[in-house]
Amino acid sequence: MKQFVQYSLLSITMLIATLHLAAQNTQTQQDSVVQLYGVVMTADSLQGLPAASIVVENKGRGTLTNEQGVFSIVVLKGDKIRFSSVGFKDKLINIPYNLKGNQYSVIQLLVNDTAYLPATILKARPTPGQFERDFVNTEVPADQLELARQAMSEAKRRVLLAGLPADSREAVNMQLRQNAQKYYYQGQVPPMNILNPLAWADFIKAWKRGDFKRKEDTSSSSSGSSDN
Repeated sequence: MKQFVQYSLLSITMLIATLHLAAQNTQTQQDSVVQLYGVVMTADSLQGLPAASIVVENKGRGTLTNEQGVFSIVVLKGDKIRFSSVGFKDKLINIPYNLKGNQYSVIQLLVNDTAYLPATILKARPTPGQFERDFVNTEVPADQLELARQAMSEAKRRVLLAGLPADSREAVNMQLRQNAQKYYYQGQVPPMNILNPLAWADFIKAWKRGDFKRKEDTSSSSSGSSDN
C-alpha cells in the first residue's frame, strides 16, 4: 500500500511538471508571435505603393498592400521579411528576437530600380511602290542545288580551269612529261609542231571554242580591276 501511494505521488508530480512545461511552451510561442504592420512607400516621392508584396522568407506566406500601401501580417520573432514591388529594388528586414511586446510597425521605403533597354527605332510602313521596289531588288541566296548546277556548267568549269593554279599533283605530272619528252629526243632534233597536222587540228578546235579569247578577256578584266 505504501509503494502504491509513492507511485501515485510520483505520477501526479510528473503530470504536473509536464503540464507546467507545456504551459510555458505555449506562453513562449504566444510571446514570439508578432503583429507586423505599416506602410510601403516610394523613396523619392513618399507615395504609397499599392499591391506591394510582403513575404516571410522560407515560410511560403505573405500579403499585399492596399491602395494606400498599408499592410498587416502575423509573423514570428526572428523572421526575415522581404518587401518587393515591380520597378523597385527588394528590401529585406529582420524581426528582432528581443522585441518587447507583440507589435512591430515599419515605414518601408523602396528605391526605384532603373533598367536601361536598348534603343528601338520605329519606322512607318512602306508604300506599295517602296515594297515592290525592295521585293524585286532583294537578292535571294542560291541553294545547294543551284550552286551545284552552276559549278557543273561547262562555261564555269572553263573559267575555273583558266584561273585556278595547278595543284602539286598536276605540277609533278607536267614536270615528268616534260622530262620524258626531253629525254626521249636527247641527242637529236625534236620535231616541230608547226609541221604536225594533229597539233594544227587541236589549235583550230581550241580557236573555235574560244579558249584564247576567254583567256584574253580574263587577263584584261584582271588588269582593269588592278588599275582601279
